[in-house]
Amino acid sequence: MSNIKEISDATYNDETNSGLVITDFNADWCPPCKMMNPILEKLSSNEELGDKIKFTSMNVDHNPETPNNFGIQGIPTFIIKKDGNVVGRMVGYQPEEKFRAALAQYM
Repeated sequence: MSNIKEISDATYNDETNSGLVITDFNADWCPPCKMMNPILEKLSSNEELGDKIKFTSMNVDHNPETPNNFGIQGIPTFIIKKDGNVVGRMVGYQPEEKFRAALAQYM
């Protein structure tokens, strides 16, 4: 079972307005997005991170409004929010250690 919650334009604000939340903006046809999937699954299942960070995912093809509001032009794009405020952004494939280190700075 995945620890990554699939969200939509309609649920984005409610799902990301409290705590530390990372949203993976992706698409089914995107090879770098697919390469990130096992890394995200692993990190979201990790007790050290999974208990402190809420992992969410949004398909940009099915939900164009939120990515447009953030000016997302390339995927995958990862938006990190803390208590409803954007505190970070990463674009493109990230090796696991680099991704983990980037997340650690927000905890």
